[in-house]
Amino acid sequence: MKMKKIGLFIATLAACLIGGVALTGCTPGQKSAASAPPEKKIQIVCTNFPGYDFARHIVKDHGEVTMLVKPGTDVHSFSPSPKDLKAVADSDFLICTGGDSDEWVEKILDATGKKPGSVFRMMDAVKLSEEEHPEGMQPEEEAEKEAGPEMDEHVWTAPANAIEIVKKLNASISKLDGAHAEEYQKNAEAYMKELSDLDQSFRDVIDHADRKEIIVGDRFPFLYFVKEYGLTYDAAFPGCAKDTEADPKTIAFLIDKVKADQIPVIFHIELSNQQMSRSIAEATGAKERQLNSIHNVTQKDFDAGVTYVDLMRQNVKTLKEALN
Repeated sequence: MKMKKIGLFIATLAACLIGGVALTGCTPGQKSAASAPPEKKIQIVCTNFPGYDFARHIVKDHGEVTMLVKPGTDVHSFSPSPKDLKAVADSDFLICTGGDSDEWVEKILDATGKKPGSVFRMMDAVKLSEEEHPEGMQPEEEAEKEAGPEMDEHVWTAPANAIEIVKKLNASISKLDGAHAEEYQKNAEAYMKELSDLDQSFRDVIDHADRKEIIVGDRFPFLYFVKEYGLTYDAAFPGCAKDTEADPKTIAFLIDKVKADQIPVIFHIELSNQQMSRSIAEATGAKERQLNSIHNVTQKDFDAGVTYVDLMRQNVKTLKEALN
């Protein structure tokens, strides 16, 4: 009798395991929650960090968000691998800038036959400004100049633009994944509140600043930022310049400018070699500080989960030092 009971227990146990039923209260034909298939998450691929960060704040656990450009690398020199091409082809949704730094995207889209509704270009979400080349900025190569005027692609550097991008990005993702649209809306609204607070922090600093001028001894991807807050600027190179070798004339011009206007801080951007900003700082006694353009982040910051808002808050503190 005892052996029969043990055999019955084993048979029941096997039936439960085969049927995917929990041991507690196992009955024939009953399925447990554990046997339910996992949620199919929306697959989102992004070409740079801003798009990646905006998307992950909207979808959270309902999506898998991938950044193609590896942390710590320069987006301007990125070349997609076969693995990257496959990731784009297999994705449900692609987020790109829409400018020169990811012009390769259009070729991939043609090759993979992506539908228009599954591609989001951040440059399409805001009013664009043409690249500027103020006095003293190192001129671009002739081949680049002959291509005609270019619209500046670093649209995310102004928090007000980031709000518009997130708003329209949320609408596009929600249209594609309507089952979670309500949650996406709540997530987007909470994130846009953070961005609005960030925008106000910059306005508070600039409204009470002693000066309204910055100097960047590096590429200048901050056009939308300075326009939004009424700042003037001088810089070494255009935002997407391929050549960032220090030119003596440019260095001399910026050194004279720092001295004449008594500028206390000279900026460089993230992942820079700092060659020119360091030379200017040494010649003038100005402090050298990083102003985050957030086109990419270091591997350490990426692993730590650093966000666009985190890096912009660092900019608030650094800007306060530079303008006073």
